[in-house]
Amino acid sequence: MSRQAAAPATRSGPRRTARRCASAIALGLSLALVCPVAAVASLQPIDLQVEGGEDNWHSNRMFALTWSNPPGVAAVHYRLLSPGGGVLIGDTTLPWAATSVQHLSVPGAPGAYAAEVWLEDADGAEGPAVSAKLRFDDARPGTSEPLLSPEWIGRSAFPYTVHLTHPAAPLPISGIRGYAVSTDSSPTGTPCAGETCSAAETDLQGGLTADSLPIGELPEGIDYVHAAAVSGSGTPSAAIGTAILRVDKTEPEVHLLGAPAGWVSVPVKLTAESSDAASGMAATENAASPFTAIQIDGGAPTIAPGASVNATVIASGVHSIAYYGRDAAGNVADGTTAGGLTNRPPARTVVKIDREPPRLAFAAAQNPRNPELIEARAEDRYSGIDPSRGSIEVRRVGAGERFAVLPTQVSGGTLRARWNSSAYPAGEYEFRASGYDVAGNEATTLVRSDGTAMHLSGPLKVPVRLFVQGAREGSVRYGRGTWFAGRALAGRRTPLAGVQVKIVERFAAGSVPGERTSTVRTGENGRFGVRLAPGPSREVLASVAPTATTRGAASKPMALSVHSRVVLHASARVAKIGGSPLVFRGKVASQGAAMPADGKVVQLQFRLPGLPWSEFRSVRTGPGGRFRYAYRFSDDDSRGVRFQFRAYAPAQAGWPFVPAGSLPVSVLGA
Repeated sequence: MSRQAAAPATRSGPRRTARRCASAIALGLSLALVCPVAAVASLQPIDLQVEGGEDNWHSNRMFALTWSNPPGVAAVHYRLLSPGGGVLIGDTTLPWAATSVQHLSVPGAPGAYAAEVWLEDADGAEGPAVSAKLRFDDARPGTSEPLLSPEWIGRSAFPYTVHLTHPAAPLPISGIRGYAVSTDSSPTGTPCAGETCSAAETDLQGGLTADSLPIGELPEGIDYVHAAAVSGSGTPSAAIGTAILRVDKTEPEVHLLGAPAGWVSVPVKLTAESSDAASGMAATENAASPFTAIQIDGGAPTIAPGASVNATVIASGVHSIAYYGRDAAGNVADGTTAGGLTNRPPARTVVKIDREPPRLAFAAAQNPRNPELIEARAEDRYSGIDPSRGSIEVRRVGAGERFAVLPTQVSGGTLRARWNSSAYPAGEYEFRASGYDVAGNEATTLVRSDGTAMHLSGPLKVPVRLFVQGAREGSVRYGRGTWFAGRALAGRRTPLAGVQVKIVERFAAGSVPGERTSTVRTGENGRFGVRLAPGPSREVLASVAPTATTRGAASKPMALSVHSRVVLHASARVAKIGGSPLVFRGKVASQGAAMPADGKVVQLQFRLPGLPWSEFRSVRTGPGGRFRYAYRFSDDDSRGVRFQFRAYAPAQAGWPFVPAGSLPVSVLGA
């Protein structure tokens, strides 16, 4: 909407070119004679807006203005004018480029006030003012009363039209927007939630004369209709008009007893019971006497006067049951049409009866690719097979034992169980299947679909053997891998080709990690092989998982012993008798093992050529496996003798390597 430019009443500051432009506007002079047109047009608020709308009446005295500024604005001025044009709030300056005025309050008297806003640039020049209307009205209209029938009304009276009285004069300055109407069960209700009525709460918005409202539906019982006239600002009547509306338009409430939730295997006795909180269900002698009815599969209904009736459903199948009642006011939900009014359809349910057991038989033959899978097929004409129940059992033929239940699954009418025939002694076995339909009828069978007995000779799977070989004598040098190989045979000598072999290395205590697993597949000849990575001492075994036609197998564990690795160095190859000590340094390797917390024990040994080794000192390594020891030659008998020294790593708890010594180091006594 365009804004009307108006000159501010009073201005102060230096008289410069831009201000002369504003004064020229106020005096009605020609802009072309006094100032450039661009200077006037550019210094004024852009799109001045009243929050909530300038054309709308407001019930709150507090208003908010917003606008946009052109470039160069240094301050903003505004003032408030009365409905007659008088100044209520004089020139108010905001010494910054403000774009809104919040909380601008008008006086308490209803009316259309005006707000003017103009701008000032950095040179003190002021542009033309732009004005906006502030429409305020909090006056409440007079009372509007609903005009209703004093009697009970029935279903045929709907939609029911509520007429309203007009509020008395004088009317608010904003006029009458319309009326707010609500219905509820409280005599003190109100059609609007707050102090004002929203557009959604104002049901009739056609002004003073739009005074009638159709009500489509109301619940049975006593309701209260509340009405208020609503002014143009959304302010409702001070006093709410209220009237009582009595309604009995619904049929009796009917409950059906005895109907099962699902399938059952016996006849079902049903009882329908009716109740009505308004006109009631008491039986009378007239033609409109209340009754209750049950109708089975669309046949003639079974009817009894009053509030109760019984009927029995016998045959197998899915039966449609309708039930309804008529109250003393004639309300009935039977789905019929009379006098142009169609009654609601009756309440319905279904009764499902299945008095026949399912048909059940084992599969005609075993699946050659999965011989231990035992299957039985069940069929049922009515309720279907119950997936939560069913079992397959097994026992030896002729032993007189009880059947043992196998873990059984039921899906899609098929019972499935897996018989681990390898876990049973060899021999002839018979099987029994039991299935249920959803209604609870049971069927049991001992035969296949071709009529033959369900017997199997166990075990059904082919046995498997694993042969393995590894390092010679089971000994491996430190840091070296080794080849581990074997062969898988099915039955006596048939190569088991293309199967996955699991290789498990279980390392000795102190190893990190403690176990390592790898897999390999057998070739066409059933052979397999894998190179084992370096590591500590371990046990190695191979295993093949069972399949649908073969048994599982595992090899005997094969021990692999890995020697410790010890390195020894001497500080000199000649030791002076009584001189400086000879320093021995070395390291124990620990790849794949955790060094003992208190260190690895190392025995320092010596010998003369051709004689056994003798220990002369025991030391422990540090966390990194290193050790050091200083030894002084003091015996004159050692002069001229060449000794051999070595470091020896003995067995130790938590050390996953077998004992081993370093290479000898020769030292000459001098």
